[in-house]
Amino acid sequence: MTQTTASTCCYCGVGCGVLIEHDGEKILGVQGDPAHPANFGKLCSKGSTLHLTGDLDARGLYPELRLGKGLARARTDWDGALEHAANQFAATIREHGPDSVAFYISGQLLTEDYYAFNKLARALVGTNNIDSNSRLCMSSAVVGYKRSLGADAPPCSYEDIEQTDCLLIAGSNMAYAHPILFRRLEAAKAQRPAMKIIVVDPRRTDTAELADLHLAILPGTDVALFHGLLHLLLWEGWIDPHFIEAHTQGFAELKTLVRDYTPASVAAMCGIAQDDLLRAAEWIGKAPSFLSLWCMGLNQSTAGSAKNSALINLHLATGQIGKPGAGPFSLTGQPNAMGGRETGSLSNLLPGHREAANPEHRGEVAGYWGVDSLPETPGLTAIELFEAVRDGRIKALWIACTNPAQSLPDQTRVREALAACPFVVVQEAFFTTETCAYADLLLPAASWGEKDGTVTNSERRISHVRRAVPAPAEARADWAITCDFARRLERQLRPGMPSLFDFDGPQAVFAEFVPLTASRDLDYSGLSHALLDAQGPQQWPFPTGARQGTPRLYADGRFPTADGRARFIAEAYRAPKERREQRYPLTLNTGRLRDQWHGMSRTGTAARLFGHVEEALLSLNPDDLRLRGLHDGDLARVHSRRGSLVVPVQADSNLRAGQAYLPMHWGDRFLKGLGTNVLTLPAFDPLSKQPELKHAGIDVEKVELPWQFFALVEGDVQQRFTALRPLFESFAYASLSLTGRERPAVLIKAASAEPPDAELLTRIDVLLGVDQGPVLAYDDPRRAVGKRVRIEQGRIVSLRLAGETAARDWLKNLWSEGKADSELRRWLLAPLSTPPGSASTAKAGKTLCNCLNVSEGAVCAGIARGLDLDGLKRELKCGTSCGSCVPEIKRLLAQQPVAIPA
Repeated sequence: MTQTTASTCCYCGVGCGVLIEHDGEKILGVQGDPAHPANFGKLCSKGSTLHLTGDLDARGLYPELRLGKGLARARTDWDGALEHAANQFAATIREHGPDSVAFYISGQLLTEDYYAFNKLARALVGTNNIDSNSRLCMSSAVVGYKRSLGADAPPCSYEDIEQTDCLLIAGSNMAYAHPILFRRLEAAKAQRPAMKIIVVDPRRTDTAELADLHLAILPGTDVALFHGLLHLLLWEGWIDPHFIEAHTQGFAELKTLVRDYTPASVAAMCGIAQDDLLRAAEWIGKAPSFLSLWCMGLNQSTAGSAKNSALINLHLATGQIGKPGAGPFSLTGQPNAMGGRETGSLSNLLPGHREAANPEHRGEVAGYWGVDSLPETPGLTAIELFEAVRDGRIKALWIACTNPAQSLPDQTRVREALAACPFVVVQEAFFTTETCAYADLLLPAASWGEKDGTVTNSERRISHVRRAVPAPAEARADWAITCDFARRLERQLRPGMPSLFDFDGPQAVFAEFVPLTASRDLDYSGLSHALLDAQGPQQWPFPTGARQGTPRLYADGRFPTADGRARFIAEAYRAPKERREQRYPLTLNTGRLRDQWHGMSRTGTAARLFGHVEEALLSLNPDDLRLRGLHDGDLARVHSRRGSLVVPVQADSNLRAGQAYLPMHWGDRFLKGLGTNVLTLPAFDPLSKQPELKHAGIDVEKVELPWQFFALVEGDVQQRFTALRPLFESFAYASLSLTGRERPAVLIKAASAEPPDAELLTRIDVLLGVDQGPVLAYDDPRRAVGKRVRIEQGRIVSLRLAGETAARDWLKNLWSEGKADSELRRWLLAPLSTPPGSASTAKAGKTLCNCLNVSEGAVCAGIARGLDLDGLKRELKCGTSCGSCVPEIKRLLAQQPVAIPA
């Protein structure tokens, strides 16, 4: 019988409620939860396909242990696995001290998981070497909030997006990164067209398409822009002197600094028109309410803290904080990055927004935990931590629910670190991630729909994440793994002492944590799992005795600083770490795809989510392509100071000349060459320690790889993918992804200067199933060309082209349509490169609407018949579900020639 369990989505920080449909053993479907105040029943293309992800063939099911470097891991039991880990960690700590071990965890963990890890590191091991991948996404926002407002507390609610009169979106492609919030913004704009939307982004994104004003600044010049806006606000008198006088300090110093940021100089620095700068300042200054939203474009920078504070300065100067539709609102990237900050799970933090460097704070937490003291030595942040692993200071490393062998910058050095570490534990739901290859001990963790706990979204709203089905095989909840290990380690480090980790469930972990928030800025000591079940998701503060959460902070103008005043921060603009130069004349920006998430450990298991973009593509301005003799689809070598990558290119007029764009998601599993982050740099902000993933100097040159390879095989996609991927290491270029909807398939594109040896091609053919059976084949050894197609029950199920691939789109279309063309046999058995018929080479086009499976070709055909947006929605149903395809459909409509009356 089908059951329904209310839970939350495991992707971005919007924190959407989902209703999981299941039979008690298996998840069958998902729907948006209409009662959840984050999404009111709506889901994006990623959330709506959650039930299609998490293929068991990609899951870790049993503990696996490697007994020596270079040996293969073997299955073991939980007792043996955790005893071995405890022995290794205890021996390392005894010989080299507590700071010789480290924990690297994740914003995808639940709050209870985070708390258990934090207590393990600080109270038991005695090290501050615990950091999170949230360091890569939100630590600059943490610094910005703390030093400007006194606490790491986003002061706004999602309702403010719908209520504001002027919205500034900086460094965020909401349409892709936070789609449900973007849908709410689209609806608000439609209802109140007078609302002004300003988007600050070097690229013209789907988000920028909605803007009344797009400021396409040069990458990294955000601080100059914000100072220039403040200069104009001061000049025109569009500030709130009463608010400044009553509730802030430091304005005089900032006023002196921004005097030099004149409209002419700022327009030149940022590469924008003075009139646009003036228009933005006027809209902000005259708006009854002003809200700002930002994400990685500000945070992932060597000046990320300065960018955050410079933006917050605008709110303090205009008094636009603490009221409906106003305030500085950081959008979190991960589902529980906020929970990690709350539990103190960054190396510099302690639970309850306390500071690890503060003796009083250490004493409070030590006393609560019942230990003598907490460690004083500063912990290592993500980039520092992996450098310490690489140089041998860290000798045992525990990684949980994150994939640093894909997500950290400068992948060459990260891989060197992981390979050199004497003992690496990886606690992970998906054994297919790049990091799992380095695990000496691999521990299978429960995943979405299989565990219980809490998360906090971007608006400080805490939701109960409920388990719908049991975890597969021997996979266990993260908090349970952590506490089981901790109890075993206690017996060696604290023999005879009462355990610090005797929790009987996640609710007990939460109950121990929440008193640590009491009387703090984030006080949610009044919450429990039971209250969340009874009253639904709640925003903190929610102190003991409260009846409801707090939608908006600082309404009284008092801030959690020593004197109750907010601080203006005066920091001059600093150019990005890597400037354009002759050797690296292009600036690389990284970002998101619409239907993929982070390192694709989960979304990469669902073939449907590759329908919109099926491979890594480097986007360049058309002028930069022409300058290098490149055309759409050509292969090019991209190189930075740290590494190089071969990838196809595409023209993108939404980029300025001199700029390049490559999505962040592609790791070495899907793109040979260590993925996108082989190019990015590890330089970081001096305060937040967040790396500059958004700005790297590169160059691009055409490569000649005449021997081409293309293959497609359906069925058992995870197993085939895992078996096939290693066979393409010798190719100069290789891209592996998934394709299909009802019949998922592995899709392979590769190229090299010379044909591979025959033995390798034979091994590939065996895995593709085109070595024997009902296979049509044509081979020309002289030209190193081969064509093989397997046909079963009248349709293609597998194909391989070697040497040349001109017919790949035709064959892929035939496979997708589930048929074998009448011309197929004639073409296969003849030395023809191109497929028969001029029209048959046309691509069907990408899937524009993933929810309803509507292709770009179908939309264009509808437009050609005269359909407008409403007509396309009625006839094709595209854009009627999550709505993510609507901006792209609007662009296609705008490209159609307008008929001029005679």
